[in-house]
Amino acid sequence: MTTPNLLRFESPIGRIELVGDDERLISLSIERDGALPHDDQPDRPNAVLESARDQLVEYFAGRRTAFDIPVRLDGTPFQQAVWAELVRLGWGEATSYGALAAAVGRPGSARAIGGAVGANPVPIIVGCHRVLASDGRITGYSGGDGIPTKLWLLAHEQIGFAA
Repeated sequence: MTTPNLLRFESPIGRIELVGDDERLISLSIERDGALPHDDQPDRPNAVLESARDQLVEYFAGRRTAFDIPVRLDGTPFQQAVWAELVRLGWGEATSYGALAAAVGRPGSARAIGGAVGANPVPIIVGCHRVLASDGRITGYSGGDGIPTKLWLLAHEQIGFAA
């Protein structure tokens, strides 16, 4: 296997690892239990990853509310439809699993929506942290330390939620 283009950096929610090809960001991982997926490999930054890092640093500092990073979202047609809806959400906007299900033409499939949201390869850039239960509760988050990471991101964007 060839070594991917890879760049890691510190953030308020833990170390972040970016992986990409020469043109697009492919994945964003948030440190979990002190580890990232490619910790055994050296950084191999490129212009795409450096731009993504710079935009994320601006986001964490509160100076950026939208991203202009080319991404490659590999997934099933269903996952891609869900992720396309997530891309439409802006800074400070939230939606529910049920609303996403309706938006992709699959009402009543909130559980399947949850699976697609959790499989998002580029969290934060594609704002899966902005999805809440229909009553506004936080039901989970697959990035970083899970719910504490989601809580930080929601607070950062001033998105309200039910306790």
